[in-house]
Amino acid sequence: MTNSSEKFNIRRRCHRGVAIAIAAATAIATPVSGSFGAPAHAQTLSAQEHSADVGFLEIDKDITLRRMVIRNTKPKGTVLFLHGFPETLYAWKDIALSLAGDYEVHAFDWPGFGLSSRPTLDRFSYVPRDFARVLYDYIRKAGIDTSKLTIYATDIGALPALLLALEKPGIATSIIVGDFAPFDRPQYMYESLQSLKAGPSMDQARYHLNKSRDDILENAFRRGLPQEAQFDVPRQFKDDMSRAWGYGAITTADAFSHYYAHFTRDQNHFESGAAGNPGESRVGREGSLHQKGNGDRTRR
Repeated sequence: MTNSSEKFNIRRRCHRGVAIAIAAATAIATPVSGSFGAPAHAQTLSAQEHSADVGFLEIDKDITLRRMVIRNTKPKGTVLFLHGFPETLYAWKDIALSLAGDYEVHAFDWPGFGLSSRPTLDRFSYVPRDFARVLYDYIRKAGIDTSKLTIYATDIGALPALLLALEKPGIATSIIVGDFAPFDRPQYMYESLQSLKAGPSMDQARYHLNKSRDDILENAFRRGLPQEAQFDVPRQFKDDMSRAWGYGAITTADAFSHYYAHFTRDQNHFESGAAGNPGESRVGREGSLHQKGNGDRTRR
């Protein structure tokens, strides 16, 4: 088998793992709540049987999100993917198309990422709690039926999803957390991430992130992985991350830095709230099952 074939098979196994997790979550989930309003129109960019419609949805006067939607006339449910750093919605295109035979699939660029809005800090703070509000508003404005919604969140997308579930336990039937920046547990954190916490080192760390743009984009999906586990990401995805990095006045690294500066505060809020509601949540160490509401499940 060639090296390129091996990398393709690794990526295909990753997609299969996500699909299995979503199918399992959908099968065990109990419907909890209703639906919101009508979805906005999007422009069709693909001629495939299930096409990826990429367009824009206004959240408020400061935030407009670029989003991808793959429709299904008779879906088993809806899957909403939340990306991490330094990604864009194109992280999910291939797996979204593979799920489209059974589900309606959504993904969007977080503010400060991709081609979504990048308002100045006096208009939007880029902290996890604000991302949770954006997530809620997206679900509402996209007209997603929350009684059949599975959220799959990775990296920076995880804490906003968990914060929203804490505030509104019926927001989804299942939340699956993939690769997740650890809570405030230094032994599991890169020193560079520790430096992004609010304090004297934050500005220097943000400067270094921006200066390391090319290295980050090239190695974001390789660093820390053994050679046999590495794989290439699609060219369209790589080009989109590169083009989006400096889109607007705030770079992707700036948005991530502001997010992470307040990560500890917001994760403490989540953990204290979850621990204070044992009837609604069961929160253990990393890797455990988190349970929300009547039948809602948050997996990691």
